[in-house]
Amino acid sequence: MSTGSTVDALPGTDEPFYVPLADEVEIFGAAFSQRIPVLLKGPTGCGKTRFLEHMAWRLFGGERRLVTVTCHEDLTATDLVGRYLLNVDGTMWVDGPLTQAVRGGGICYLDEVVEARKDTTVIIHSLSDYRRTLPIEKLGTVLEAHPDFLLVLSYNPGYQSSLKDLKHSTRQRFAAIEFDYPPVEVEARIVAREGDVDDATAERLAFLAERLRSLRGETALEGPGTRLLVYAAQLIGAGIAPRRAAQVAIVDAVTDDPVVQDGLREVVDAILE
Repeated sequence: MSTGSTVDALPGTDEPFYVPLADEVEIFGAAFSQRIPVLLKGPTGCGKTRFLEHMAWRLFGGERRLVTVTCHEDLTATDLVGRYLLNVDGTMWVDGPLTQAVRGGGICYLDEVVEARKDTTVIIHSLSDYRRTLPIEKLGTVLEAHPDFLLVLSYNPGYQSSLKDLKHSTRQRFAAIEFDYPPVEVEARIVAREGDVDDATAERLAFLAERLRSLRGETALEGPGTRLLVYAAQLIGAGIAPRRAAQVAIVDAVTDDPVVQDGLREVVDAILE
């Protein structure tokens, strides 16, 4: 079974670094206390996943009870719920990542949910309303969610086509928290910490990102996420020249169009040494 899922349950791990931009920590904490499912909306690389890792750490006392499923077009309901597998004794039932979270409690995070097939996402409907149940047809049972279970989805509304937008019947089951890229000064702080570079380098990378994102109307690109800035910082820390690091980790990562790449390199050359 290949779902692209990961399960984090690591007692004693360090607190995942996250810088709040508004009231998202308080909103998510309140939603969890009321067991209101949450939709995280925002561009790629703006910190949605790190935010959720941080919140899972906070809510479960340092034990990150978080199941993450990276959605894709081949993801089936069976991949999420579970299936029978053959072994030497015959067959055995194996829970999927969604069922694991429903049984044991914790957060189940469906990342980029609109990439999944429409018939797959239908199974979450009964988990995202007052019922909080998961029907498992192959077992002939309906599973009641653990009191500490919470369903969280994410998607990028600016990137998706109308054919891959989130259905209203799904969207209106969730409280939505909007995310965007951090202000330059905050992003510089994040890059300095996560990329392990000096403040001046982090500030130039954050300013570079702001300039590249401002070109979205001209290039039709979303712009680099904070994650790419951290990659560039890490390359610089490893001895790569700043302009080359930015080309590899930022320019070449966001587009394959040689004309657009040339334009972005001009911005890089003007800002980085």
